[in-house]
Amino acid sequence: MKKSYLTLCLALVISHIYQAQCENGRYRDQIFPTVDLQANIPYGENQTYAGETQGLLLDVYQPAGDTETGRPLVIMAHGGYFLGGNKSDDSVAPLCSEMAKMGYVTASISYRLGVPLVMPLDGPFMEAIMRAVHDMRAAIRFFRKSVEVNGNPYGINPDEIYVGGVSAGGFIALHLAYLDEDELPSSINVANPGLGGGMEGNSGNSGYSSDIKGIISIAGAIGNMEWIEAGDKPAFLAHGSADTVVPFDSDMLTLFGIFDVADVDGSSSIAAKMEEVDIDHCFEIYWGQDHVPQQNLELYFDTTLSIVSNFLSHMVCPSIPLDCEYRGIVSSIDESETGSDLVLYPNPSSAYVYLSGKDGKIVRVMDAAGKNIALKHSRNNIDLQGLQPGIYLVEIEKNGKEFIRRLVVN
Repeated sequence: MKKSYLTLCLALVISHIYQAQCENGRYRDQIFPTVDLQANIPYGENQTYAGETQGLLLDVYQPAGDTETGRPLVIMAHGGYFLGGNKSDDSVAPLCSEMAKMGYVTASISYRLGVPLVMPLDGPFMEAIMRAVHDMRAAIRFFRKSVEVNGNPYGINPDEIYVGGVSAGGFIALHLAYLDEDELPSSINVANPGLGGGMEGNSGNSGYSSDIKGIISIAGAIGNMEWIEAGDKPAFLAHGSADTVVPFDSDMLTLFGIFDVADVDGSSSIAAKMEEVDIDHCFEIYWGQDHVPQQNLELYFDTTLSIVSNFLSHMVCPSIPLDCEYRGIVSSIDESETGSDLVLYPNPSSAYVYLSGKDGKIVRVMDAAGKNIALKHSRNNIDLQGLQPGIYLVEIEKNGKEFIRRLVVN
């Protein structure tokens, strides 16, 4: 009885701390101007589909100068169809950075890639998902282990862990949250390399829980929406209604638009199922948009970040009502001083690139050595036709100040 009383008191204290933090705008607005990044932290290892041992790394983003401990943790996984992508690419790194400015600790993970091109593709594809799910579970356990063994170096609350991802990363989050062991598809051969260890896998940090509190899925899908049941984890979902890569509704997932992979249920079907079984969720539809528009278009990125913060702040502080509508994010950063609103998109690009941000003006384009490149450009766009692939620098002027942005031409 005494232990139960102490546990209840501790829970009430933690709840009070989180509520006080949320009342000050934390977890909803950007109260920190800069972020500290710790890159390439080992969190585990496992076999690839080819039987080779691969080390697993993650990057941690924390709000610079933050004095709070016991912070919510959001672990993200990049896209790339389980064939490519990396933990620092544009699908997840900007989200991790911007959420850290709100007071979250965020992490972006590498995970095992590779889909053997063996027909039919449904088995190899589902096995790739499961390897990645095993890796994500190992990352969750890594952070819980860091609290217990290493004195909580990342300042997280192990009871406030969320996972998410974009495209393939969305698949990972959805299957981690909703696929149970007795639902494992028969197309998965657990005797294949890197698939042992049951649902938890063998990617590292055994003996710790891989439980989560909620998920973020952007342009993701699940093998069967019937795996989602009453009482399952809440979710934030987002998807382009004209997505030609990952089905918006229930349809056949294809590889390169040519080879059939598997029937999957996209975000629209998932949201309908969650509505049916009464699971808290937000579903943001990018009407008329193709795959992951938030990755290259500031408007959609801003909307995604806003509603993700609505969803997560409600999860962290339940007294904040769940709000799935766009809300302007308050920033402590003076954008006129930092130029943080000046964004080139799409980036990378091979045709045209555009400049967002009020009062900004493109001045010139340079190569990596600082030599001017002769290109057609206006105040807010650049014609990249004929430019060789590589990394370039764009000088931008705003309010009498100069800012440099990196541009990748592919």
